[in-house]
Amino acid sequence: MNALLLTLLYFVVSIVVVLIGVGLFGLITTKYKDWDEIADGNTAVALSVGGKIIGLSIVLMFAILQGETVSITLLWGAVGVVLQIVIYFLFDLLTPRFSVQQKLKEGNVAVGIISCCVSLGLGFVIGASIT
Repeated sequence: MNALLLTLLYFVVSIVVVLIGVGLFGLITTKYKDWDEIADGNTAVALSVGGKIIGLSIVLMFAILQGETVSITLLWGAVGVVLQIVIYFLFDLLTPRFSVQQKLKEGNVAVGIISCCVSLGLGFVIGASIT
């Protein structure tokens, strides 16, 4: 397949995976609207959402670099979305002294940074498992 066409196809698949992933994440894990919080200047939520976007993109990058087909890359993207949601709940469970969701809503940047790093780290782990 033509490299330009394949690039466009991976681009579209990646955008779809990231948009669906971030949308599902917001619906399932938060009682507030991520994009409203971001529009209001909530840096903590922006960091958390940004981590999800980059974490999912890392998974997609590894799938593409591994030479996976577009459909397999899409499948890995779905795995990344599910695992990002799972890790969020684990992260919240493993921090019993406070609610991650509440601290993000309050604009706690430290929690936003850790949330971002958890998502990035998970993206690298999932991505490395593809190779």
